[in-house]
Amino acid sequence: MTASSQFSARAGGVKLAPSLLACDFTRLGEELASIAGADYAHVDVMDGLFVPNISFGLPILSAARRATDLFLDVHLMIERPERYLRDFAEAGADGLTVHVEATPHLHRAVQTVRELGKRAGVTLNPGTPLEAVRPVLGDVDLVLVMSVNPGFGGQKFIPASVERIRTLRRWLDEIGSEAELEVDGGVTPDNARLLQGAGATVLVAGSSVFGPDGATAGLSRLREALA
Repeated sequence: MTASSQFSARAGGVKLAPSLLACDFTRLGEELASIAGADYAHVDVMDGLFVPNISFGLPILSAARRATDLFLDVHLMIERPERYLRDFAEAGADGLTVHVEATPHLHRAVQTVRELGKRAGVTLNPGTPLEAVRPVLGDVDLVLVMSVNPGFGGQKFIPASVERIRTLRRWLDEIGSEAELEVDGGVTPDNARLLQGAGATVLVAGSSVFGPDGATAGLSRLREALA
């Protein structure tokens, strides 16, 4: 089984990846336990340079790894991510996604992730032309569509992202890629079916999962919206 086919979406379904950026870090273990029914845990790493915010890094990822068996889907919003790929792999990442805008050596970064035995992902900001990812589409296990400008949780979904998802779905199908197509930003039960219909196979959700009534209820609402 190839890396890409191993992570292809379940037949007729969409995978859910709650974003830990929205969880209560004073209760990290409990929060991870509350999303045990999810498919992945999405980990947003921000350096304050590539994006105007700082989130968390290797120690938190290591703590999350000790607290859960969930697949840790690590999104690196950092400058020159190739400097830290091995560190994040060793800290417990199962997948590493890099931005096309963050490195002049995108293909090398993708290959390094795969050499480390991890799922390799690529993403780009909403204002970056999709053509920027096309040269590596045949080399990745995941393509992430940012449907907000990265850096902060709780933002509103950018409607133009739907057509970007459709385009990437078409490109992936044309080359016979089994890479997952993930969407991150402003995902809610109200737009989940739309994103599924456009071709997304993984939905990242933060605020709409880790809400006042708890992540278990938030996950249930998303599942029901996709049923």
